Amino acid sequence: MAGLTLVWTDSALADLDSIADYIALDNFDAARKLVQRVFDRVEQLADHPLSGPPVPELGDSRYRQLVETPCRVFYRHDAERQIVYLLHVMRSERLFRADRLDAADPDPDQAG
Repeated sequence: MAGLTLVWTDSALADLDSIADYIALDNFDAARKLVQRVFDRVEQLADHPLSGPPVPELGDSRYRQLVETPCRVFYRHDAERQIVYLLHVMRSERLFRADRLDAADPDPDQAG
């Protein structure tokens, strides 16, 4: 299943940008490094789309996550289309809101 396409939604990129902007207020270099770590971590999904565990708050769900401290990156694997959609990024200490995933999903009805 190697070589899947990774698709960052606009909302996930905006989430990551917002987190980085906040960190950059105190430490620009730390913000830059965090963004690079998140992108590096997400790259593993191109070859191993199921490597992230399911989202614990959702039980049995099509959504999965990767943790790159202090961030949680939420995604969905569409095996039929050979795409991994990156849907939402949040700081791990924040309260999880499931509605953010469905709102960001480009095809919320697609069984993934």
